[in-house]
Amino acid sequence: MGINAFSAPGRFWRGNLHTHSSRSDGALAPDEVCARYRDAGYDFLCLSDHFLSRYGFPVTDTRDFRTNRFTTILGAELHAMANSQGELWHILAAGLPEDFAETGETESGVDLAARARAAGAFVGIAHPQWSGLSEEDGRAMAPHAHAVEIFNYTCDIECARPDGAVMLDQLLNEGYRLGGYAADDAHFNFPDAFGAWTMVKAPENQPEALVDALKAGLYYSSQGPLIHDFAIDGEEVVVECSQAENVAVLGRGTRARNQRGEGLASVRLPFEPFRDDWLRVVVTDAAGRMAWTNPVWAGS
Repeated sequence: MGINAFSAPGRFWRGNLHTHSSRSDGALAPDEVCARYRDAGYDFLCLSDHFLSRYGFPVTDTRDFRTNRFTTILGAELHAMANSQGELWHILAAGLPEDFAETGETESGVDLAARARAAGAFVGIAHPQWSGLSEEDGRAMAPHAHAVEIFNYTCDIECARPDGAVMLDQLLNEGYRLGGYAADDAHFNFPDAFGAWTMVKAPENQPEALVDALKAGLYYSSQGPLIHDFAIDGEEVVVECSQAENVAVLGRGTRARNQRGEGLASVRLPFEPFRDDWLRVVVTDAAGRMAWTNPVWAGS
């Protein structure tokens, strides 16, 4: 999965998958949200307004805001009872049909995620640390999800609970083949936009191509660093990136190898510790900003 993003045809497109507008609890109208991301140089945006009865179960139609260099993906943040905290699930669904049916009165979060996936959406477990999700929550949702939200910028600056890496690694250890995407979760009630994004490898910047690539794991995520290549070359893991201060390869348990230095751009690390299992790469720049590859299952 992770390596394929760098060898697949096409190019990387920068986008945000988790964003809100005044169709739910965001501060700005949908056209203004799209304009902000377009003007910031993004290639695509998914407006994921809260799919709740009090907002009219919106799948916000952003098609009129597409241009010849900026596109939008229809989607929503889905909610149903009940996670381990007795609270609503938060489920990202990018690529929903506009007529996706309202949440049923007795529909569980797990069933809702399964229905979204069957409808063709890329399904993500949103902000697991912010939600306080348990291992059991992860196990329940994992069969119906494509990815875990590995970093949420709004959760970072609002309450210092941005992380999804722990849940992702736990599920990888249990054999679930999931990716990890990063996102803003911007509401524009304070400066919570443009802090994390997903770089999707696709042949064209079109909604269907982007969603297909997301479901295939053809992406990496970033707060700033660029990852130009990620490969296994014989006995070494090879990473090429923008200037970094640390490049780490992570795997099961405490398995990890890293290189630190100034201006790292090409790093080779031993493959042996990860040979029969999974591995993923984290690149950190001098400002502490990170980029994350998707996992690779080296043993298969």
